[in-house]
Amino acid sequence: MPLTHTKAIVTGHTRGLGEAIAETLLSRGIDVLALARKTNATLAARFAGRLEEVELDLADLASVERWLAGDALRRFVSGADTVLLVNNAGVLQPVGTLEQQDAGAIARAVSLNVAAPLMFASALAAASVDAKDRRIVHVSSGAARNAYPGWSIYCATKAALDHHARAVALDHNRALRIASVAPGVVDTDMQGEIRATGLERFPLREKFDALKRDGLLATPAQSATKLVDHALSESFGETPVVDVRELP
Repeated sequence: MPLTHTKAIVTGHTRGLGEAIAETLLSRGIDVLALARKTNATLAARFAGRLEEVELDLADLASVERWLAGDALRRFVSGADTVLLVNNAGVLQPVGTLEQQDAGAIARAVSLNVAAPLMFASALAAASVDAKDRRIVHVSSGAARNAYPGWSIYCATKAALDHHARAVALDHNRALRIASVAPGVVDTDMQGEIRATGLERFPLREKFDALKRDGLLATPAQSATKLVDHALSESFGETPVVDVRELP
């Protein structure tokens, strides 16, 4: 996609894949509005004046609703020809069988993994009506398409993003494309969290131990490059559910 005046919104930019996505966009000359519980001092120093940060707990839906009711999002996207939203923030927990899952952890996961991305997608569509090209990326997972023991909440919440993208694509919103994109198996803190989980909660842990041991995990930068390349491509949105490992 030719780089017109493009602006991007990224959630969960303080570490891992989200940090790599924000860095990739900024390095390509795209201004980024980033939202997370904390700020990213390293990115802010490297891209002074180009990175706008908002400290917001995306699992606190009342706070998210209040922020979206303000004018900050509309002001940021104003004047942009292309607007890109990357819903990256997410959480793996709770991991375990049904009787091992904490109710509060379930509520937080559904809020962060599902409700917040859907709220941001709707708000972005409303705030960017003057943009010629509007794009929404849900960062999904292979767990959305394949069930794993112990991951019922994570699988369900990521599957919700996939189906949301499929349904929104059928609405044929003006100049709006959407896709739920699985980034592959990425060497992030979440992978470390998986490997630290007891087998009684996640029986397939040894599979992920082997991926790390055998050097089969993608780096955040590698996955971010593939994801951003696709998000900015002419083919983005033609298929509402995508895995970066299957892209050319």
